[in-house]
Amino acid sequence: MLAYLAITIAYFTTHECSKSPMNTKTEFWRDPAMPYVESRRACHSRACYKPHSHPSFSIGAVDLGTSNFIGAACGPMLIHAGTLVFVPSTCVHSCNPLPGSAWSYQMLHLDAHWLDALKRESCAGIQEDVVLASDTATYLKFCQLNTLLFSAASVDEKETALIEFIGDYESSRQGMLAVAMTPAVASHRLKAAMDCLQHERLGMHSLAELARMVGMSRYQLIRAFRTATGMTPHAYQLNFCINQARDWLRQGVALADIAYRLGFADQSHFQRVFKAHTGVTPGLYKA
Repeated sequence: MLAYLAITIAYFTTHECSKSPMNTKTEFWRDPAMPYVESRRACHSRACYKPHSHPSFSIGAVDLGTSNFIGAACGPMLIHAGTLVFVPSTCVHSCNPLPGSAWSYQMLHLDAHWLDALKRESCAGIQEDVVLASDTATYLKFCQLNTLLFSAASVDEKETALIEFIGDYESSRQGMLAVAMTPAVASHRLKAAMDCLQHERLGMHSLAELARMVGMSRYQLIRAFRTATGMTPHAYQLNFCINQARDWLRQGVALADIAYRLGFADQSHFQRVFKAHTGVTPGLYKA
């Protein structure tokens, strides 16, 4: 009962179209800066699909209703709210609502080559079979990820959340074999990254740059930063930049110069991030 309640709460807090049971809506999210991922949300849909396959790796989630899934090794299955389906590329499958009924679902498509490269960073195996999961915690994490993708969050935040979700899923499926790293090794390598961030140059480093710098996979890097600081690498860098900005503002450095030195897209971007971290605008802080 508690699991069903958690699933229902997750759906009704992440889907605008759930406000009206008669509101049928399908929407897509894409970003040229993240061409390796596409997301879809469908609310109260009655659309049916013939058996088909995708060149991408697909992750589907049932939000409301019941669906008949075809493609699992054990044959057709009825799947319900809170179920996740992980479908490898080229695997023939279909998922349709029961006759005369509607259902709501989410679907994430990941470029197969991008995903394989990500897994090779951590020496994780390639999934070849359909996997169905009814774990509430994983479903809620997927909902949070998809909500973030559809939001106005930055590309860095979205990429971090996507890599972390995939890494957590692989860890639970394969027992943390190659994606894990001992705390001592992780701490030593992370110190090198933190020293670099504070002394080499200002501005933001990408996940890939930081991972190469310390010899970790991107997933290992995210987990190590969370363990050591409670933040993602992107959030840690933003926090460091804002602390540096405080010093410069107290010294009287112009806002435009600070935004440029710290690598923000423009002054308004810097102002938004500064206020999100401090609760006040840079101008008010300076005054």
